[in-house]
Amino acid sequence: MFILLIILIPFVLSLLALAIKKEKILGIINAFGYAILFGMCLLFTKNFISGGSVPINLWKTFYIDSLSVFFILTTAIVALAASIYSVGYIGVEVKEGVISARKAGGYFHLFNLFCFTMLVVPLLNNLAMVWITIEMTTLVSAFLVGFHNVKESIEAAWKYIIICSVGITFALLGVIFFYYTSSVNAGINSLNWTRMIEGAHLFDHNVVKIAFLFIIVGYGTKAGLAPMHNWLPDAHSQALSPISGLLSGVLLKISLYAILRFVILANIALGYAFCSKLLIIFGLFSVAVAAGFILVQRDLKRLLAYSSVENIGLATLGIGLGPYGGIFAGLLHIFNHAVVKAFMFFCAGEAVRVYRTNSIFKIRGMLQCMPFTAVAMFLGLFALVGLPPFAIFISKLSIIISAFKGRYYFVSALMLIFIALAFAGLLHHITRVILGNKPQTVERPKELLSTKIALLFLGIFILGLGLWTPPVFCDLLTNCQKIIFSFAENPGH
Repeated sequence: MFILLIILIPFVLSLLALAIKKEKILGIINAFGYAILFGMCLLFTKNFISGGSVPINLWKTFYIDSLSVFFILTTAIVALAASIYSVGYIGVEVKEGVISARKAGGYFHLFNLFCFTMLVVPLLNNLAMVWITIEMTTLVSAFLVGFHNVKESIEAAWKYIIICSVGITFALLGVIFFYYTSSVNAGINSLNWTRMIEGAHLFDHNVVKIAFLFIIVGYGTKAGLAPMHNWLPDAHSQALSPISGLLSGVLLKISLYAILRFVILANIALGYAFCSKLLIIFGLFSVAVAAGFILVQRDLKRLLAYSSVENIGLATLGIGLGPYGGIFAGLLHIFNHAVVKAFMFFCAGEAVRVYRTNSIFKIRGMLQCMPFTAVAMFLGLFALVGLPPFAIFISKLSIIISAFKGRYYFVSALMLIFIALAFAGLLHHITRVILGNKPQTVERPKELLSTKIALLFLGIFILGLGLWTPPVFCDLLTNCQKIIFSFAENPGH
């Protein structure tokens, strides 16, 4: 029943978007639908954990374990916040004549299809269907990146489609190689993950190594790992702000989910050492590249996009440090970054809307112009760079501790240097935006109620998880760690 509702709610909402003409009513219905979805996810998570976290295999098509539940819950939280934020955001776009009421309906239709595809991915058992659905996320979200039909947004949308399509082709090759060794060496003629895992210990080691390289490059492109991240800054800077929050908060993580499913198969065949090295290399390189670009950014939304590259790199690096507690830390960082980055993109979206520019040099005096959003952005900055008492502090610190536990001293030193550089860049740029005197040409606007509600909702998780982690959530992350690492108990095998 839960699986069917997860699929039906966003799908039904997408159909309603084609029928309802009033964008405000449509936005409220949309937000109400995602509130129901979020409540269902919370209840299901609690019941799933209290019931012993027994995986659900339905019709051999859908499969839910703790890893699925974690990513569905993360998606539901960010989707609810984005739907609330969209109520006022799209309303202003229509009121100011930027888009028509009809186009607003098109936005909500695409918004729900985008959320639908991201919610479906963690439910699927068949790895080929996972690949198809992730490709669908690209096709749907490309329309949202180029939604305003101006030169810059259309170019960003095309760049997004081309780069991610090339990347996803590499991922398809990885899937084919995994299927090849599964059928030839294990006699399993199925791409269902639950079937492949039964014979993964028989997979050919060399084929698995090649296959996983294709997987991490392919899905890593969609996840925003460097050097395959080139689409991400353009897409984030041109997309509507609620969509930027979804792209950074959820889409990148859904691609990491796909990688993790193949990490588990590779772990059974090879032990954890092979995947660990690749994840650490790609993760550290992403943090390094992002830190350099953060320092020289001039565009507010591109600045946050490069911060996403940094944090995806940190999460990947943490998962690579799995034998030393990094998986728990990496997954916690995935969740923390999802809510913080959506929070920051919503704040940035309000700044861009009021100042009518993305330029860091032209946005000044937010504190004078829009005090609630400015204070929220200031607190979001502290959370994003990993200061206590915010939740990201715990996950970042845990990843660093994992590196020291594993005696990766050189990696630890580089990681600390790059984190410090990113910290300095973010602090420098965002404080300049918030403080100072606002331009005389910019009038103080009425801050939107929907924006305040969305920010307060996300703030509960940003601060709350830094002060107290619910036992149910800890159990969920622990179960995920066991799923990923249980088949590689001997690091370096």
